[in-house]
Amino acid sequence: MGYLSSSLPLTMLVFAISAFAVWVAGARLAYLADALSDRLKLAKSVVGLVFLSTATSLPEIATTLTAAVQGAQALVLNNLFGGIALQTAILAMSDFWARGAITNYPRKANHALEATLLVLMLGLVIVILMVGEPFAIAGVGAGSVILAVAYAGALWLLRSYDEASDWVPVDLPDPDPLPFPAPTGLTKASTKLLTAQAVLACAVILIFGSLLVLSAESMAIQSGLGTSFIGVTLLAAATSLPELTTSITAVRMGAYTLAISNIFGSNLIMLVLVFPADILFHSGPVLRTTSPIVLTSLGFAIVVTAIFLTGLLIRRKPRLGNVGLDSVLVLISFVTSMLVYYSLR
Repeated sequence: MGYLSSSLPLTMLVFAISAFAVWVAGARLAYLADALSDRLKLAKSVVGLVFLSTATSLPEIATTLTAAVQGAQALVLNNLFGGIALQTAILAMSDFWARGAITNYPRKANHALEATLLVLMLGLVIVILMVGEPFAIAGVGAGSVILAVAYAGALWLLRSYDEASDWVPVDLPDPDPLPFPAPTGLTKASTKLLTAQAVLACAVILIFGSLLVLSAESMAIQSGLGTSFIGVTLLAAATSLPELTTSITAVRMGAYTLAISNIFGSNLIMLVLVFPADILFHSGPVLRTTSPIVLTSLGFAIVVTAIFLTGLLIRRKPRLGNVGLDSVLVLISFVTSMLVYYSLR
């Protein structure tokens, strides 16, 4: 990908402005998604899984597909798979704004099913990478097609389960939202206006998110760090900023289901993006070869997802202050992954 400028101060300024714009747009989008789910009578888990996760993943989509067109296989895989552990850590960080462990709040098992399906797809990716994509049609590997079909099946299963769930939790925490309600003007605005604002917020996230990625890449290259390390750290962090602001905003106003589905949905999108990236990558199947850092990032993605899955299943879990132990373990795992990535760069 091209770089914005050889001037580091200018690049840092672009990065800061882009980060601010993405942060404001992401926070607004969380309010709008919550308001639209109530207005259209849609389950917040569905809105978070499909709409909000797709909107906040726009920078990843733009970065991944551009890198695929340019033949940057390492950047494609490291950005996608490295971002999964980071985005899960974002959910853990948002726990600091919740009243008690965030995984205590879901009323249904939807989120546990989301995490289970995510672990399943991560396992599929590892198997595909180890096999090496022996079959391909027009340069597109069979493994990429399998991931796309698995993603479609996961969405169908989650949608069906949301409508007919017989899983009933006990010892639920107080469901009242935190004292950070959505702006009062949203309740009075028309559905068309809410939708128009949501589209505008998505456009801001896409445009400034892409600038954020370009400036992050430019700063990273000037620092002299390895490409793989950059992909799973700085670039992944830049593309995950929308998930950070939307998740924290959702938790602050008590929309815990929206926050959790946003992260798990974004992580599922990271995996299905392999399919369009494979179509645009013209040097053979994008999953045909791999590196230790790619497999390591997938391993850490499974670890952090499994930790939250355990937290969702165990209703009474230890806490450190108001933060759930599962969130603390996820953050420790993420910090450990950064150290491992640096040693493998």
